[in-house]
Amino acid sequence: MYGISLMDRKNVSNAAIAGMLVDLRMRTGYGYNLVNMCFFITYILLQPFMIVLCRKIGPRFFLPGICIVWGGVIIGFGFAQNWHTLVPLRLILGGLESGYFPGCLYLLSCWYTKFEVARRYSVFYLIGSLASALSGIMAYGLQQMEGVRSIRGWRWIFIMEGIITCGVAIFALSFIVKFPDEERKKPSWGFLNPDELNLVIDRLNADRGDVEPEKFSWKKFLEPATEWYIYGFPFILFLVTTIAYAFAFFLPIILNTNLKFSMAMSQCLGAPPYVFSGILMYGSAWFSDKYKTRGPVLCFLCLISLIGIPIMGFVKNPWGQYVGVFITVAGTNSAIPSVMAYQANNIRGQWRRAFCSASLTGIGGIGGISGALIFRTQDAPKYIPGFAACMTCNVLVMMTVGILTLYFRKCNKQADRGERILLGDPSFRFTI
Repeated sequence: MYGISLMDRKNVSNAAIAGMLVDLRMRTGYGYNLVNMCFFITYILLQPFMIVLCRKIGPRFFLPGICIVWGGVIIGFGFAQNWHTLVPLRLILGGLESGYFPGCLYLLSCWYTKFEVARRYSVFYLIGSLASALSGIMAYGLQQMEGVRSIRGWRWIFIMEGIITCGVAIFALSFIVKFPDEERKKPSWGFLNPDELNLVIDRLNADRGDVEPEKFSWKKFLEPATEWYIYGFPFILFLVTTIAYAFAFFLPIILNTNLKFSMAMSQCLGAPPYVFSGILMYGSAWFSDKYKTRGPVLCFLCLISLIGIPIMGFVKNPWGQYVGVFITVAGTNSAIPSVMAYQANNIRGQWRRAFCSASLTGIGGIGGISGALIFRTQDAPKYIPGFAACMTCNVLVMMTVGILTLYFRKCNKQADRGERILLGDPSFRFTI
């Protein structure tokens, strides 16, 4: 379902080069950028409310439920007659998807201990990004339905992918599980027996002692908002997703206009870099969990991305530029689950975890707005300002990690000397 969500939010790029830009008169001006950007307005604003709904309703029905509804919205994209119609549809889509990603992060962080989450986040994001990457190949296949029932090929991309979304969500209803405390009260059929569930809960309580949810109040939910370091993680994700979304929205277009590949090759060549990124993503997560470190691994991944961007942007040979695409996408995509694990290790408490999951993906989602805008049509075919902005984002990530590292070291030393208690637990220490 996460792969489906990524596919559904970025399939406009596949439809764009399949004829949507011409049919909906979006070849000039900011229409295409606005359609991409407006998704993130509701995606950002509604996340705190959606994460509370996820906790109240429970993930088993909440997550597939919103997925079914947004599948219907995607089908509606295929019948838009002008680009103005796409704007409210993208706003609705953003509101529905705003509950999915933070809900998944929250659910995963509730089931695994501190130094198990990086690999789980990497597998979760890897499967999602691979499914999303293959959407280019699938879009090219769906585009071949051009003229069926007198409907354009780019419209079939939306219609068929919307139907697939609804089908996957219905299928997933049988597999999504509840939070650990909910499983204890009413187990999901065939998931864990009582002894296994008790073992999981005992491990989680020994790790951080926050399995049982506190009684909800807005004061308790918003309490972490007063702590400055909490915003360091979403700011990092904002910078990383700026790069990730920029390439998600514009990679087929860059391959077509800048690297001069054909439309078919531009649709299909977007997938291999994402497949390659899976190797680096899981390898870095394994190292991060094994050696119980987060910040240095994140900086290393951003450095890889920083090396790839100028190769992609400024090398003369198009196949040399394509090598740069591999390096950039691998570093950037691998950094996203690394940020998730970095934050998950440095919070405790159910409602703090809920707020931080929402703030991470909410503020991080602003990267979708900036990512939708940095590769401007007037900068084609070189897109020099966009590539420069992506390089700047990587440098700022490494600087932010450095600031957080200094602060965490200071706090840990104070806790070791007995001068302060971190997050209400005398044994808790920040993970560097």
